Amino acid sequence: MLKMSNISKIFRTRLIETHALRSFNLTVNDGEFIAVTGPSGSGKTTFLNIAGLLEDFDTGQYMLDGEDISGLPDKSRSKLRNEKIGFIFQSFNLIPDLNIFDNVDVPLRYRDMGAGERKDRIESALENVGLSSRAKHLPAELSGGQQQRVAIARALAGSPRFLLADEPTGNLDSLMARQVMELLESINDQGVTIIMVTHDPELARRAHRNIYLLDGQISDLEEVTQLPLNQNQSQSQRADHAAI
Repeated sequence: MLKMSNISKIFRTRLIETHALRSFNLTVNDGEFIAVTGPSGSGKTTFLNIAGLLEDFDTGQYMLDGEDISGLPDKSRSKLRNEKIGFIFQSFNLIPDLNIFDNVDVPLRYRDMGAGERKDRIESALENVGLSSRAKHLPAELSGGQQQRVAIARALAGSPRFLLADEPTGNLDSLMARQVMELLESINDQGVTIIMVTHDPELARRAHRNIYLLDGQISDLEEVTQLPLNQNQSQSQRADHAAI
């Protein structure tokens, strides 16, 4: 699904160079749920921006769904991003003057898609997150957890190959955070690959794999593999941690 090989990203000013990613290597398989953790400044945001085709890299190779995106022109990258990647942000990024239906519609308008198909996709996505009855409400009329569900519906409406979630529960209380996490797990069960950046160790442990970043690299000591739990598995049945 996603393979990064020896990716490096350097931010330069007149006086200093900052190595955001250093010889970064990661493979994410189709259908995985990956949690990315690490201290501030470890490279998590840079990794997400590169994975989401929002930012270029200096050296290395990035294969997305079998396609080498290195050197792709901006128009091709934008098309690929719109068709294959869904984004979920900590701050929801909803347009306050648009109702929920129209917020979910915004990214679909950039596709060559008729109004009927867009309507079907929006209604299906809102039903998936349990907000069909709120389609005509404005964002300010919803709770924080509901607004994040709208953001998830907006991402799902485009039928993405994978979701990138940047601290999706960061602005929510613990109850709403668990509800959003359960929704993400349900979406992952439907076959959508998810990469989630989080500072919450409890949420990170619920992912299939927990990848720890430090100084722009994956830490060998903290990168572990975990098997997802299902209703017939207990916590003690998790596989032993193993380096990738």
